[in-house]
Amino acid sequence: MRTVIFDLDGTLADTSGDLLAAANACFRRMGLGDVLDRPEDAAVALRGGRNMLATGLKRAGQFNQATVDEFYPVLLGAYRDAIDHHTVLYPGAMEAVEVLKSAGFGVGICTNKPEGLAEQLMRSLGVRDAFASLVGADTLPVRKPDPEPLFEAARRAGGDPARTLLVGDSDTDRNTSANAGVPSVLVTFGPSGEDMAALKPEALLHKFEDLLDVAERLIA
Repeated sequence: MRTVIFDLDGTLADTSGDLLAAANACFRRMGLGDVLDRPEDAAVALRGGRNMLATGLKRAGQFNQATVDEFYPVLLGAYRDAIDHHTVLYPGAMEAVEVLKSAGFGVGICTNKPEGLAEQLMRSLGVRDAFASLVGADTLPVRKPDPEPLFEAARRAGGDPARTLLVGDSDTDRNTSANAGVPSVLVTFGPSGEDMAALKPEALLHKFEDLLDVAERLIA
């Protein structure tokens, strides 16, 4: 079976609001107040928790790697407790998933969000059952851009890892697909959308309605 594997943050859903809120909860505990802003820092949020902490501390002139390490579990806890207050699925995302499935594609998720948080979010949004697989940052000993999580997501979705493509929104996703020797499709509607063309993916996706045609073209 051919498979289409999706990144989660910034690809299927805009999770930046809840991620930034969790980071700011940490900064308030440090006595720094709300350091990160939405929407200006949405792209920062989608680069991960440690990146948010490091960026905020540098902005406040108080960067210390030990502080990042100390507050990362705090951030995860704050995010877990308020994971879906601002998060929304991108328009057309789930319709595209159903169209792909109707056309015979397997669909799954490969994310660098911890698996437990990804499962929690997708269930909270009511869409977990639409995906045949979900591989997170800690599902395997390695994470993206190592290709193995992508391969595992394809296998768990019932597909052939060599006949898959990754839909994502970052250089991490572009490098993952390159390392796997499969095509990448990068979305342009996320916070870093204007930067995607420079990564030279096999295709750019401006709206989810076009995904089936792109998948049919890239996976013979």
